[in-house]
Amino acid sequence: MATKLKKAPEPTQPNTTANPERREYTFDIFRRWGYLQTSLDPLGQYLPGEPFPVPVPEDPDSVQAAAEARKFYCGTIAAEFMHIPSPEKRQWIQDQLEREAPPVDQKGMLTDLIKADLFEQVIQSRYLGTKRFSLEGLTVLIPFLNHTFEISANHGVTRSVFGMSHRGRLNVMTNIVGRNATDIFARFEDVDPRSTMGGGDVKYHQGATGEFISPNGKKVALHLVSNPSHLEAVDPVALGRARARQARLLAEGAANAKEQILPLIIHGDAAFAGQGILAESLNMAVLHGYNVGGTIHVIVNNLLGFTAVPEESNSSRFATDIAKRLPIPIFHVNAEDPDAVLRVAAIAAEYRHKFKSDVVVDLIGYRRHGHSEVDDPTVTSPKRYALIKDLPELYKTYAKRIGVDPTEEAAKIQQHFLEEQKLATKAESKTDLAVLPHYWDNYKGGSLSEADAALKTGIDAAQVTSLTKALCAYPETFHIHPKVKKLYEQRLEMAEDKRQFDYGMAELLAFASLVSAGTPVRLTGQDSQRGTFNQRHSALTDTETETKYIPLEHITPNQARFEVYNTLLSEAAVLGYEYGYSRDYPEALVLWEAQFGDFANGAQIIVDQFISAGEAKWHLLSGLVMLLPHGYEGQGPEHSSARIERYLQLCAQDNMVIAQPSTAAQHFHLLRRQALRSWRKPLIVFTPKSMLRHPDASSTVADFGGTFQNVLPDNGVQNPRRILLCSGKIGHNLRVEREKRQKAGHDANVAIVFLEQLYPWPEAEVQAALDQHRNAEVVYVQEEPANMGARSYVMPHLRRMSRDRAIVNVTRSAGASPATGSAKAHDLEERALIDMAFGV
Repeated sequence: MATKLKKAPEPTQPNTTANPERREYTFDIFRRWGYLQTSLDPLGQYLPGEPFPVPVPEDPDSVQAAAEARKFYCGTIAAEFMHIPSPEKRQWIQDQLEREAPPVDQKGMLTDLIKADLFEQVIQSRYLGTKRFSLEGLTVLIPFLNHTFEISANHGVTRSVFGMSHRGRLNVMTNIVGRNATDIFARFEDVDPRSTMGGGDVKYHQGATGEFISPNGKKVALHLVSNPSHLEAVDPVALGRARARQARLLAEGAANAKEQILPLIIHGDAAFAGQGILAESLNMAVLHGYNVGGTIHVIVNNLLGFTAVPEESNSSRFATDIAKRLPIPIFHVNAEDPDAVLRVAAIAAEYRHKFKSDVVVDLIGYRRHGHSEVDDPTVTSPKRYALIKDLPELYKTYAKRIGVDPTEEAAKIQQHFLEEQKLATKAESKTDLAVLPHYWDNYKGGSLSEADAALKTGIDAAQVTSLTKALCAYPETFHIHPKVKKLYEQRLEMAEDKRQFDYGMAELLAFASLVSAGTPVRLTGQDSQRGTFNQRHSALTDTETETKYIPLEHITPNQARFEVYNTLLSEAAVLGYEYGYSRDYPEALVLWEAQFGDFANGAQIIVDQFISAGEAKWHLLSGLVMLLPHGYEGQGPEHSSARIERYLQLCAQDNMVIAQPSTAAQHFHLLRRQALRSWRKPLIVFTPKSMLRHPDASSTVADFGGTFQNVLPDNGVQNPRRILLCSGKIGHNLRVEREKRQKAGHDANVAIVFLEQLYPWPEAEVQAALDQHRNAEVVYVQEEPANMGARSYVMPHLRRMSRDRAIVNVTRSAGASPATGSAKAHDLEERALIDMAFGV
């Protein structure tokens, strides 16, 4: 049967007559191990007490000290903090826990609990059996959040960006974010279905904006981030958005940006223990490129993961044990003790403010219904739900505890929600739950406008020269590596037209041109400062001191910010973070580079749920750029294909731009176009590897004066028998082969056309390139196997446009793996591929 909740201890003064050393020794045992003997599960079913690893001495002084310490450390709050190496932080937490609990606004607490429970009950009565992921059993989350924002506001927080999964999300939208309950109920009515045909999302995935006003009138703007069913996927997105908000404040001259923006993430217990992206996100806490001044993590812990009990969900006592890899405090609290919950909320908010550190709060309660309201939990957890069936709502037990009759207030609140529900039945359309900030005013989604399509991206030769000089400059006292010095000398020759620009320099030139004109640039990746292929060198390392110097930070006075960070070994969390950053800094060019293109498959959830579908589901735009090295050089399956086919399969409704620039200047123009357009769409760029420095892909100074071309036609041949349409490295290989065949006197009369932008499909440019050689057979050529690459996307377009012309394709044979692991086998395959392309 359910465990009876322990009454909060009376304030206790330390026993000054006891032996101070014995008292301190005994207290220290409880500080370290007291959490093992706390009362946390309201149902008394899980988390039984365990003996301390170190026995408590039995002498009179120790026994007396143990009784005193047990009141602080073995009640309804369990604190894990002695693993923190900082004595200052440990002492601060001790001081908070070993003192009289501050008074609680019990009336406000009761009102919050009534609102939380009755909101759920109205939905249950009016929309029986409809999914809502009820908060019942953990309704204490509502007063917890209210108190957290109140304390945080007192410390200068003006905005909170927070994420959460389904459980209690609708309740939080109404009772915390402040969205009108009618707007929530209207989504249960599913009014105006035509407005979301082919798009939109279920109600418990959508984001919301609102405002919290503290009792003393301080305001905190709230932004609940949109989130898919992949529960922890929102974690890095929320952190990235918070970082972008902080960056905006810094750009405006604020000195306390991290104090003003509070990131807060609400987790489920099974997801916290079980989803790897959470571990990656925790690891970002104090990293230079990702630090947000501390995040408050809250676990809505019902001790069930769908139908899995704790021993099926995690291998440790608590779901939070994964957070112990960090030197941060973890507080567990019985969710049926609201006063204790508010005490922990205050400690967490104060700790985050004081130490700019993450903190974890584990609210342990139960789930009154099934995983969703269409699920019968008695099938899999009969004993637990037999206990839950007899438990009264928390507001009733709390009202009894404080000696208040809640009947009248509950009736008023229930009537209010019923009236809101009645209004929802008459609604003809859904009201937007979120309002975009003003900095999105100049950007748009939907279809490409003529103005953006005609945008010029070129710069003149004088700019190329001046920017190159700035890019290759460094302090006289800086000890530059000899190889990098030689590279910089070669780059200066590029500006003088003594040497052609390669990809690395063309890219840096694009960045320099943007920051000097006021566009911030942020680039991250596992080796992005140097570049995976040693091609970038955007950050120089002093050979004697290992200090960094970044030329892009010193292009012009009053330039925009340039940031480049080598990331932790992560794809999912890092890409999610950069997506989040791009959401709250649309003016910036935000880029993430994969070490090899197909490594991005570790972030497939972010690509599928946010990058490709964010606009369709949530009307949220992003200009994030993904740089994915792609090209077949005989380096094996994991170092060849960036899986072009996967990205193309996700394309529809002009949701993304997919491009494979074949020259350095094309890469330059593509990046500038992305930054300068008002059309904000994610850009996926398949970048080269072997072609990064290849003369065939290099560009002259004059090439930077043009603009990005979606298709590069072949104007140098007359009456070819074949048009070879291709993208990327294979096109250069075909050009080399054509020159060889011509010199040998063989038939090599083919046109080679580069398809630079794959999506949106450049219909007019492709048609013009084909019409230029009307009598030629059209051959689509790709490096990838037949079941991969762009073939299945390109061929239907070509057949539709063929006008009775023969259309064939040349590819590697279909395969289960993207590429061979043998360099010699690769050469044989490529030889056969090129021969077939020329019709041999």
